[in-house]
Amino acid sequence: MKNIILSSAIALAVAAPQALSANLKFEPGKDSTFNWSSYEQLKKINLKGEVLTIKGPWLGSDKPLIESVIAYFEEATGAKVDYAGSDSFEQQIVIDVQAGSAPNIAVFPQPGLAADLASKGFLTPLGDDIKNWVETNYAAGASWVDLGTYADKAGKKQLFGFFYKVDLKSLVWYVPENFEDSEYEVPNSMEELKALTEKMAADGVTPWCIGLGSGGATGWPATDWVEDMMLRTQSPEDYDRWVSNELKFNDPKVVKAIDEFGWFAKNDKYVDGGARAVATSDFRESPRGLFTSPAKCYMHRQASFVSSFFPEGTKLGVDVDFFYFPAYLSEDLGKPVLGAGTVWGITSDSKAARAFIHYLQTPIAHEIWMAQSGFLTPFKGVNSDAYANETLKKQGQILLDATTFRFDGSDLMPGKIGAGAFWTGMVDYTGGKPAKQVADDIQATWDALK
Repeated sequence: MKNIILSSAIALAVAAPQALSANLKFEPGKDSTFNWSSYEQLKKINLKGEVLTIKGPWLGSDKPLIESVIAYFEEATGAKVDYAGSDSFEQQIVIDVQAGSAPNIAVFPQPGLAADLASKGFLTPLGDDIKNWVETNYAAGASWVDLGTYADKAGKKQLFGFFYKVDLKSLVWYVPENFEDSEYEVPNSMEELKALTEKMAADGVTPWCIGLGSGGATGWPATDWVEDMMLRTQSPEDYDRWVSNELKFNDPKVVKAIDEFGWFAKNDKYVDGGARAVATSDFRESPRGLFTSPAKCYMHRQASFVSSFFPEGTKLGVDVDFFYFPAYLSEDLGKPVLGAGTVWGITSDSKAARAFIHYLQTPIAHEIWMAQSGFLTPFKGVNSDAYANETLKKQGQILLDATTFRFDGSDLMPGKIGAGAFWTGMVDYTGGKPAKQVADDIQATWDALK
């Protein structure tokens, strides 16, 4: 009996590593696409017995993806990680930190709440080493440092947020076959994009599909247009000043950006259905004009997620493709990119929490999710071949080529502006109200909040 028990114990001991490894999506060391050396280095950190708690916004199909990344940290370090997702994360994390029951790490869907908690002393500074690492290793590194830097309780600015998993908004979608049949070339500058728009209209085809309809959120797609235009006509510093209202909404610089959007959206020859249809066309249905025969439009500007509204069976990279929403050569503002992303912060400091942020600085932590779906990164140290498909790889390259990255501005503004007056103002604008009057109205609403 004793031998049987001993034999069973030996068998369990031998089987244990295999059981752990079975939780890993990709077997370490097998596929040279992955940077396994960064995983091996992680094994030098011994966290056996440590429990790390992480709370974030991911549920449903996204939860197994983040858990697949966490599994490698657990396997390498011996730590146990408890991840909890919530569809009311932004409300719950405030309750948790105030009650003294915060997780070790919180994953914020946008930096506004992270900045607010940092100012109240609920976040732990990440330190200059990580700040320097981000600046050096992320494309447009200074942008990511800026986005993660907030004032602490004493008013001192420090790095509190680490960005991991980014979404891309500065994209124009088109059907390659339509371009080829008409001998149109993908534009490399805003000057070329405007010239292409004019040429298409002169050829008797409609260049753009634009839809702002979104039920109670009608108008939001236009805010992305204006934000992209701010980044293409003004400095990143002015963009930041606009988002905080240090640069007033009715400043001539902002009015110019609104009218830049209007150059495309308010010309009946440039938009499917004419300018008046822009506000009433549903944003989910708008891109379908690319796929009709004959095409109702040849281009559609929207974030990467819009592909989920394409006709069933559409093959990305074949039936439809995209290009970077280009910058003006004449403005000399580099290659700015508009997007979003999740920012990770330490809400209850521990050795394991510090180690996990270190893990997010390794290529393997990015490549595991890259190889699956829905993940983009500005980390220059990853192998771009790890992306699950050519579409993600191409979007990832846009991030790597960026000289400036800025977060969706409306998401950082007060709710009554970014999810209120800005939305309705854009509907009014496409309906015929002058940009200056729209901007005056939005600024008046902002002033009333102070």
